[in-house]
Amino acid sequence: MIVPASSRNIIHLPKGFSFSALAAGIKASGRPDLALVEAVPGTTAAALFTRNLVAAAPVEVGRAHLSKVNGSVRAVIVNSGNANCATGKAGIRACKQICQQLAKGLGIRPEEVFPSSTGIIGVPLPAEKIVKKLPELVGSREPTPAALDRFTQAIMTTDTRQKSASARFSTRSAEVKLLGVAKGSGMIHPQLATMLVYLFTDVAATSVELKRLLRKTCDHSFNSISVDGDTSTNDTVLLLASGQSGIRLKDAGVQKKFAHALSEVCQSLAEQIVSDGEGVQHVIHLFIEQAKNRREALQVARTIAHSLLVKTAWAGADPNWGRILAAVGRSGVALDPKLVNIYIGKQMVCKGGAGCRFDEAGAHQDLAQPSCDIRVRLGCGRSRVAFVTTDLTAAYVGINADYST
Repeated sequence: MIVPASSRNIIHLPKGFSFSALAAGIKASGRPDLALVEAVPGTTAAALFTRNLVAAAPVEVGRAHLSKVNGSVRAVIVNSGNANCATGKAGIRACKQICQQLAKGLGIRPEEVFPSSTGIIGVPLPAEKIVKKLPELVGSREPTPAALDRFTQAIMTTDTRQKSASARFSTRSAEVKLLGVAKGSGMIHPQLATMLVYLFTDVAATSVELKRLLRKTCDHSFNSISVDGDTSTNDTVLLLASGQSGIRLKDAGVQKKFAHALSEVCQSLAEQIVSDGEGVQHVIHLFIEQAKNRREALQVARTIAHSLLVKTAWAGADPNWGRILAAVGRSGVALDPKLVNIYIGKQMVCKGGAGCRFDEAGAHQDLAQPSCDIRVRLGCGRSRVAFVTTDLTAAYVGINADYST
C-alpha cells in the first residue's frame, strides 16, 4: 500500500540516512543555511541537473563526482543564501574544498560528497564560514524526523514553507520507504530561488536503474511545471538508495510499486513548489489534449504558461480566453485554429477557435479560486499532457525587484 504524504506530521523516513543543519552565517538573516545528509556505505545515486548552459559550481562538481564514483554517494552538503554560480575558478575551488573537508570529517572519499547551493548568483561563496562549521554539522547528524525537519528548513531561500512528501509500500518480506524534500518558489521552469529536490529510499538499486526511473518520473512532474519560465543555474534532482530495506528494485513486482511511489512523491513536491511560487495567488492546472504527440502538447502548454498576458489575466481572475488562444497560435505547433476548444473549469469558453456563450461570472469565480483547471483541446490527435503553472502578480515583481538588495 502506498501512502503519500505532503505533511511533516506523516513522514516515512527510509533507513540509512542521517540529517543535520545549522546557521553558518551565509544568510544575512542569521537563519539556518547549511545542511547535511550522511548515507550508509553502499548507497547508490542518480541525478538530473539544470539544462542552463550557465551551470553553478556545485552542479559541475556534483556531476563530475557522480561520474568518478559510478553513482556512489555517502554525503550531501547543501548551502542556501549563495548559489556559487558565475564565480569562476574560485567557485569551483571553494566547492571542492568544502567536499574535501567534509570527506575528511566523515572518513570518506571527496568524490563521494555531493554538493548543492542555492541563493544569489555572482557572489563569492564564503567557504571559510562553511568549513568552520563542518565539525559541528557532522557531530549533530541524526536519523530522525526532527533532524530532517531542520535540514528542510535550512535549504529554503524565498520559500514560505517547507516541502516534503513520502510514501511506502510492502512486499512479502519487508517494507520500502521513499521520502522527498524540496525547495523552490521562483526561477522555476522547472528548473533566484532554484529548484533543489532530494529523494531518499531504502530500496536496493543500481545507479543505472535509478537514473532510468528518475528521468521518466521527472518528465511528468518537475519538467511539467512552471512559475516564471526561468531556468535556474543550480537545479538539481538527486535520488539516493541506501538498500537498507533488503528489498531489491529488480525483485518481482517491486519496480512497478516503486515507480508508482516515486511518481506520487515527485508529483506532490512539484505541486508544492508551484503552490509556493513567489507571489502566487492562483495555481493553474493546464491540460493540453488532442495533440499530435507529447512534445507538441508540452510546447503549447509552455507557451501558454509563459505568456505574461495570460498570467496577468489569471492574476485578476479574468476569463480572457482570447489570450490563451493567441498563445496557442504562436506556439510554433502546426494546427488548425478552427479545431481548438478551450474550457475554464467545466465551461467551454471558446469553440472552434471562436467565442461562444458562457457564464462569465462563473468563469471568473472559477479563476478566483486558489486552484483552477484550464483545458485546451487542439483537435489534432490523441496525446495529452498535464502541466501545472501559476498567475503572475505584483508581489512576484516586488520579491524579485529587491532580491539582491
